[in-house]
Amino acid sequence: MPELLPQQENATDASLAASGRRVVEIEARALDALALRIDGVFSSACRLILTSKGRVVATGMGKSGHIARKIAATLASTGTPSFYVHPGEAGHGDLGMITDADVVLALSYSGESDEVLTLLPVLKRQGNAVIAMTGRPQSTLARESDVHLDVSVPAEACPLDLAPTSSTTATLAMGDALAVALLEARGFTADDFARSHPAGSLGRRLLLHITDVMHSGEEVPRVREDATLSEALMEMSRKRLGMTAVVDAGDRLIGLFTDGDLRRTLDDAALDVRTAMIAQVMTRQPKTISADQLAVEAARLMETHKISGLVVVDEAGRAVGALNIHDLLRARVV
Repeated sequence: MPELLPQQENATDASLAASGRRVVEIEARALDALALRIDGVFSSACRLILTSKGRVVATGMGKSGHIARKIAATLASTGTPSFYVHPGEAGHGDLGMITDADVVLALSYSGESDEVLTLLPVLKRQGNAVIAMTGRPQSTLARESDVHLDVSVPAEACPLDLAPTSSTTATLAMGDALAVALLEARGFTADDFARSHPAGSLGRRLLLHITDVMHSGEEVPRVREDATLSEALMEMSRKRLGMTAVVDAGDRLIGLFTDGDLRRTLDDAALDVRTAMIAQVMTRQPKTISADQLAVEAARLMETHKISGLVVVDEAGRAVGALNIHDLLRARVV
């Protein structure tokens, strides 16, 4: 291991943990102060975005730029079309990405970032509304913006008062506050969120329906109610779902026989499995699901009732599909 420097040797576990707690406490106080400034000005910023026919274009330099990227991503995923433009690149052609209908969200804790201020005359001439987030209400950016959101903090968590820490946390929290307020105002739902996250686990949980994962047609194991237990076991072996539906002449579900039922049947010494009829050993009124329900509902049903498979039925009670826990695992629903 490399040798520790003299000052590093004095860093005990307790002192390191104390430093970490101090940072969290300082940033928590900064957020408490920020909450008191969520007022009518904040509402004005929200209304400016809600009435805009364009997008929100976030911009900022350095650490403010990193926060601006995150805010743009959060807005975009919660129903407010948004993207980030680097202010330096904007002055060299990327301003063409900003239309006159867009609202510009400009971040600069000092409010004096040259790269951001350089854009203001062009944005004003184009007719863009500007929402600024700064820590200095008297700064140039704050004065020249249409709406100024004050993200000032009592102190940075950095003991040198140099590295942006509390200030970036406060700015990010203000961005989250904007995104959530806009989300609620738009009536944005979990389904809307899933549509913008189709590759994520939430998207799969909210977009996949039973019909997307179930077995149908000839893949559905089924036997008639007058079938023998042996015939039912052969059907289960052929279809490999660990169960078979038991249906009447109209294909309506009247029972289900599963691997679990088989184990219970074999434990019944009074029953002759060679001559038993499926109607004697099947589970009547089994749990079912419809094809238009979400796949996640099947997972919830299986977990609640400690079962590993379900028959899918239509409005008339006919068996139209089947699925088991392995189908849900393959679809990454569970």
